[in-house]
Amino acid sequence: MTKKKRLIIALTGATGAVYGVRMLQVLQPQEEWESHLVISDAGVVNLKHEMNMKRAELSRLADVTHGIGDIAATISSGGFKTEGMIVAPCSMKTLSAIAHGFGDNLISRAADVVLKERRRLVLMPRETPLNLAHIRNMAAVTEMGGIVYPPMPAFYSKTDSLSAMVDETVGRVLELFGVNVDGLYTPWHGL
Repeated sequence: MTKKKRLIIALTGATGAVYGVRMLQVLQPQEEWESHLVISDAGVVNLKHEMNMKRAELSRLADVTHGIGDIAATISSGGFKTEGMIVAPCSMKTLSAIAHGFGDNLISRAADVVLKERRRLVLMPRETPLNLAHIRNMAAVTEMGGIVYPPMPAFYSKTDSLSAMVDETVGRVLELFGVNVDGLYTPWHGL
């Protein structure tokens, strides 16, 4: 039996729940991947508001679900091997906690573990305009080895579909971890 690669997906209260949901949907049928989900309380509120989805529905998309307050969860330890973590969407509160090593819940603690173990961390912040604190926190995470990936649509694909724009961003982020995203979007091949 082949050992599955583990990927942590976290959702926070920022707008853009569709990104985290879509990532879990893409990972679910892939037998070589095991998804670990954490969602903040504000993320649950946003999930209901933006997607009319309940926590239980979201949990069914993941292989393993962890409670936001479960600081003793497997993903809170560097000894638990993962490929890394994606926070999609990432609130400015969560970005700040990660940038300053403030592991007060499982999302910020798991991100801290990913950084200290030199694994890949991708944060998809959703805020505009940015103030100086946001920019400095993004710089701090980048200096620690994290990747700040604001979900900005690419218009060169000339799609008029919101789901295609989401799929392109999701595909590009998941590719950073080596996830098979064939058919999710068409890579740029030049003009």
